Amino acid sequence: MSRYPKGYRKPTASCDSCLAWGDYSGRLCPACYMFGRSRETATCAGCRRVQPLKWDYCRLCWCQARLHPNTVEADVGSRLQAVRHHQLFFVGLHHRNGPAPAPAQRGGRREPPRKPPPQPAWRPSADWSQLPLFEQIPRDYSRLDLTAVDPTSPWLAWAKYLAHQLAEARGWGRNIRFAVNRGLALVLTEHVEGDVIRHSEIFTPLRARDLPVGHTVTVLEEMGIFLDDKEPSFESWLTERLEGLSPGISAEAERWTRTLRDGGPRSLPRRQGTVWLYLNHVRPALLEWSNRYDHLREVTRDDVLVHTRTLDGHHRRDQLVALRSLFAWAKRAGLVFRNPTSRIKVGQYEYGVLQPLIPAQVDRSVAAATTPAARLILALAAVHAARVAQIGTLMLDDLDIGNRRMTIAGRARPLDDLTLKLLLDWLEHRRSRWPNTANLHLLINNQTATKTGRASNHWISTAMRGQDATLERLRVDRQLEEALTHGPDPLHLAQVFGLDEKTAMRYADSARALLEQAAEQQHR
Repeated sequence: MSRYPKGYRKPTASCDSCLAWGDYSGRLCPACYMFGRSRETATCAGCRRVQPLKWDYCRLCWCQARLHPNTVEADVGSRLQAVRHHQLFFVGLHHRNGPAPAPAQRGGRREPPRKPPPQPAWRPSADWSQLPLFEQIPRDYSRLDLTAVDPTSPWLAWAKYLAHQLAEARGWGRNIRFAVNRGLALVLTEHVEGDVIRHSEIFTPLRARDLPVGHTVTVLEEMGIFLDDKEPSFESWLTERLEGLSPGISAEAERWTRTLRDGGPRSLPRRQGTVWLYLNHVRPALLEWSNRYDHLREVTRDDVLVHTRTLDGHHRRDQLVALRSLFAWAKRAGLVFRNPTSRIKVGQYEYGVLQPLIPAQVDRSVAAATTPAARLILALAAVHAARVAQIGTLMLDDLDIGNRRMTIAGRARPLDDLTLKLLLDWLEHRRSRWPNTANLHLLINNQTATKTGRASNHWISTAMRGQDATLERLRVDRQLEEALTHGPDPLHLAQVFGLDEKTAMRYADSARALLEQAAEQQHR
């Protein structure tokens, strides 16, 4: 990590390790930084400095030993011992042995030579195999060493061939390809037919060596020898939410939560976000009743009424809806004799009048959008009223640049001049930043460029987080502005933005109230 603050340009200086002069961030040049990542620090046998060593010599001595034009690999040891002085050099410009690099083509940059692709390989044939006497004992991959890898292993050859195909299809860079091959060489050491590689066995060793777990797992899944035994996040979350409840109420709440997620004989599965909200809403009431009761059948109607009287607004509505779902399921499952929430009215939620954003709030959000992706996301929310999830699922096929149209959530919308300019800027940045990506989503980042999935909602809304005009408020403001400009007509709003009837009527009512308020103030 650089020791200089963001935005500060470090002056030209010499590297603390190899003494090379040049422009770079930090105290080490990139070559010395990579040289010292995996090597121990000790006193150099040549220059007597305390530096990261390779064969007892630092990188400066290695560079000096390679300056001789006749140096070959077998002669490097004697050249290192013969070093008595050091010729300083510029960063990236010291002499290298071997043929001269090919000149760069006119109008383009020279690409480094690529290694030849691996030979085609397939799953090793298993004519016979020794049946296991015991179940597979978990392997300790942290004890393995990459120097003990068998390069002739048919399993490793097959894995490298599959990794090459995935890299070509998904646009993996050279660093990712190299790291994936190292990870495969580590986990496939001594692999035989019938062995299964588990996630719990390889996660820690790969992370300790700074190797990509996800890309390595992708290759192992393609080979059919990987078992994902990690605990789902839902299980740990459910255990945490049920903590503190009495055993009987906890068991019944767990059955209800799993039924919401997985569905049942007479119910469809709910979205995971809905399951989270429902259990979070009933948790305060269940914690209170766990102090007095052991099972849900002991809860009475009066207990529900007493609890709901302490709530108001949407808190009362949300908790009562979740409690009605819980006890309705318990009644169907035969866990309670009577539903204590029956005939307790939820009531109609009274929405307030939506208020438009002031120009200063919008200006601050515009100033916070400093990247091509953030500016495009801001325009999609503020001009086209697109939700965060809709922005994340946009595909390249949804663009029709020639006809100046874009399809958002299945509805074709015209592209205005501002959105078109921001879209072209982002596409140019996307092409130059990730030229080999196979991800067809419009918005990608460093994590999704080498995969096929969409960017997360968290990343999409990062630039506007903490602002008064968030992406959601900008979307609401755009729809409210449409109602104020073209009149509070729910049918017009539903046709333009694809809103349902109730939502369109809410925007129309808010616009009507704002217009009446403005007319009264003008009359006064």
